Amino acid sequence: MSPEELASKGERTRTAILDSAYDLFLTQGYSASSMRQIAQKAGIALGGIYNHFASKDEIFQALIINKHPYMQILPVLQGAPGETIEEFIRNASRLVQDEMGQQPGFIKLMFIEIVEFEGRHFPKVLETIFPMAFPLIQRFVAPGNGVRQDLPVPYLIRAFIGNIMAFYLTDFLVGEASVPPGIGDMRLEDFMEVFMHGVLVTRD
Repeated sequence: MSPEELASKGERTRTAILDSAYDLFLTQGYSASSMRQIAQKAGIALGGIYNHFASKDEIFQALIINKHPYMQILPVLQGAPGETIEEFIRNASRLVQDEMGQQPGFIKLMFIEIVEFEGRHFPKVLETIFPMAFPLIQRFVAPGNGVRQDLPVPYLIRAFIGNIMAFYLTDFLVGEASVPPGIGDMRLEDFMEVFMHGVLVTRD
């Protein structure tokens, strides 16, 4: 077998391990999933899994980088059209909601990171996604885009991304619960209107 074929086979095995771990973590949680279960689901011997990952934690680290919601959201945000920030946010909200609707496991993965790891892996995620966020920052600092100039850009970016994630966290928690009309069927675009325009009436 040639080096190229070996590399290809190794990559397929690594992908199978990650996919298997992802399914198990989402269905039964991180702590309840063993390396043996991951190996069995991936169709490899238990010893073979250690050729690719030294531990279960290392598998989760790879997953949190590859499948974290931010990794999916940021490319969508970068491509959202809009002459002003308001147009951009509305268009971005629709695109993000379409993308997240196809990937329901993202929020569960984030809950695992928060609850079982207390956010331990998130600094590494930030290192990975920060370069991807740079074009987004440029849109917020562009002159004449309607953004308040007295607010530091890092605050704006954090509030913007934070509102998107807050929508999905609360949407996940609401689920099929019996809630007042309008709460369960709120769209991300509606949610972001609050971010853009606030909740208090402007007084002269």
